[in-house]
Order: sequence, then structure tokens, then C-alpha cells
Amino acid sequence: MNMNTVLRRGLQGLLSLALVAGSGLAATQAAVNDAQVLAPSGVLRLGVYRGSPTSIIEGATPREARGVAYDLGRQLASALGVPCETVVYPANAPLLKALQAGKVDVVFTNATKERAQHMDFSQTFMSVEKSLLVPQDSPLKSLADANRPGLKVGVSRGSSSSEELLKVYPQISTQAIDTLQHAAQMLAKHQIDAFGTNDAILYQMSDKVPGSRVLPGHWGMENFAAGIPKGRQAGMPFLRRFMAQAKADGSVARAIERADLRGTVPASSDRHMHRRLGHGDATGG
Repeated sequence: MNMNTVLRRGLQGLLSLALVAGSGLAATQAAVNDAQVLAPSGVLRLGVYRGSPTSIIEGATPREARGVAYDLGRQLASALGVPCETVVYPANAPLLKALQAGKVDVVFTNATKERAQHMDFSQTFMSVEKSLLVPQDSPLKSLADANRPGLKVGVSRGSSSSEELLKVYPQISTQAIDTLQHAAQMLAKHQIDAFGTNDAILYQMSDKVPGSRVLPGHWGMENFAAGIPKGRQAGMPFLRRFMAQAKADGSVARAIERADLRGTVPASSDRHMHRRLGHGDATGG
């Protein structure tokens, strides 16, 4: 082998190393940029609200906490390479207001058209049926029995459930309740005839209200996605890749199982969700 061949191969090797190094640097810079967009303070502030397995069920210690949002949020922070700060709110309404105000960086919540006006959503990763929880000795045996005058159904304050329920059951009245704990107390005391929300919450509440029952079937659906504040759209490609990977590698399924979340069904298609939110075809990201 002559000297020219040796030099040529050596230069080719150095060029290959430079290309690999450059690719690695570009990937590192992209990861840094994603973190700066999605967690601009250097810490991912994960917003959750207590009492729901879709969000967080607090334990005696932080290690004992569980919930789909809690688990996925911590994994998202790890993927971004930043610490995770869990910010717990008493209910969903103040949590969503905090996200709109930029006080938290990400939530995992029902992606509705109204909410999409104030935040940007990833694709759907989980769908949960909505039903009614009724107290012991309730005359309601099925959802078909619910459309009757004078029936008082509790809903979470600031949720979309009241408007949706009244479209399905125009003869009922709804009462907004500040927290899920208060709702369970009112149900146990028969101060409301039923409570309406997603089944994940209803089954969690039923464990605390002896004799209560979740009525079979559903009157609506909630389609969960990751939500970020407006103005951070540049981070959406990373967020969408993260959610796709979380579904593919079983992270979503494990979070659902660990939270003992009941009432889930196969998630609505990504294309369907984006059309429902008015975003057109999902391929636009």
C-alpha cells in the first residue's frame, strides 16, 4: 500500500468521524432546544390535580404517588434531560388556568375544542368513557333512566361535563362542585342524585362512597392528550414523538395499570382528534 493510499484512507476516516461527531452535536443541540422550549425555566413544571387516577393520587410520600399524568410527566422530563417539579392543584379548573398563565409547562387532560383555544395538544394517547355515579338505593338503574325532571347531577366546577350532560339529558339540572372530595361527600349524603364525569374518576370515587354504583354504558367520551401553553409550538414535534413512543413501548399502559385506572377504551385516532379540534389533518403536527 503506497503512501497516497494511506493518506487518502486516513482522511476518509477523519471525515467520517467528523460527520458522526457533527451529527451527534446537532442531535444534542436539538435536544437542548426542545428542553428550552418545553421547559424554559430549566425545570419541567408538571401540572396535576388531586383525586383522579388520570392525573395524580397522592400517597404518604412522593414515591407512593401514582397517576397517568404523574408518571408520563416524569418520563417526559427525563426525555428532555431536565428535573421534574410536580405542581398539585385541588381541581382541574385551576390547573388549566395555571397552564394558560404559563405557571405550569405541561398537563395531560381531555383535549376539547374549547381548551384547544388556550393550549396546544399532542395526539390522543388514551380515551375514557363518561358515565354517572349514583349513591346507594338510587332509583337509577341505567343511563336511560337519568333524563327526568328534577334530577340533580353534580359536575366538577369548570369542566365541560355540565354543557355536555345537558345536551344528552335536557331535563336534568347540574350543580358545579369545587373538588372531587366534596362531590363524594355530597353524593354519600344524597345532596345530589348523581355525579357525572369520566369513569376513571367515578370508579375512584365509588371506592370511597359505600354502596355507590357506576351506571353501565356511557353518555360521552374524554380523549386525553398532552397539553402545553400557547407559544411553544416549536416543541410540539418532540412532544408528539414522545407520546408516540410512550404508547409504543408500553409506558402509557403501565401508567394506566399502576394508577388502577378503570373505564379506558382504545384511544381515538390521531386524525379524528385533530379534525374534532378543528386542526385539519393530523399530519400537520
